[in-house]
Amino acid sequence: MTDRIPITQPGLDKIKAELQHLTAVERPAIQKAIAEAREHGDLRENAEYHAAKERQGFIEGRIQELNARLPRLQVVDPTTNNTDTIVFGAKVTLENLDTGETLRYQIVGPDEADLKAHRISFLTPIAKALIGKAVGDVVTVQIPRGQIEVEITDVEYS
Repeated sequence: MTDRIPITQPGLDKIKAELQHLTAVERPAIQKAIAEAREHGDLRENAEYHAAKERQGFIEGRIQELNARLPRLQVVDPTTNNTDTIVFGAKVTLENLDTGETLRYQIVGPDEADLKAHRISFLTPIAKALIGKAVGDVVTVQIPRGQIEVEITDVEYS
């Protein structure tokens, strides 16, 4: 399965930096911690050793996950979009028609989604409802609390 996963360049850079940090900093540090814990004697009752081995498993698992994912990532440059409709990379401003609240999201790949930073995955219900729409469109979005109606007030690709 070679499905491509869209990602922005900053998202790809962040993943590469994480992989570099894990292999160059975290992996050697945990190997040293395991060696030091071994020196304390009986490994069956050595909490430091078991904690270090558990951390090593997490680090190695994450390295494998990132290495497997990297070849599938495809950088999409949102600034090259010459469209009035919402596509991957769009920064969308919405008005909740019930509350008047203004919402702003960028539609990104799953690896860079971060709700606190207002970046949502294109796989989320709200992004799926917005893709293909344009400024002025009113969209009904299914959210955990039920449905909301939003009007798209701005779309930009920067």
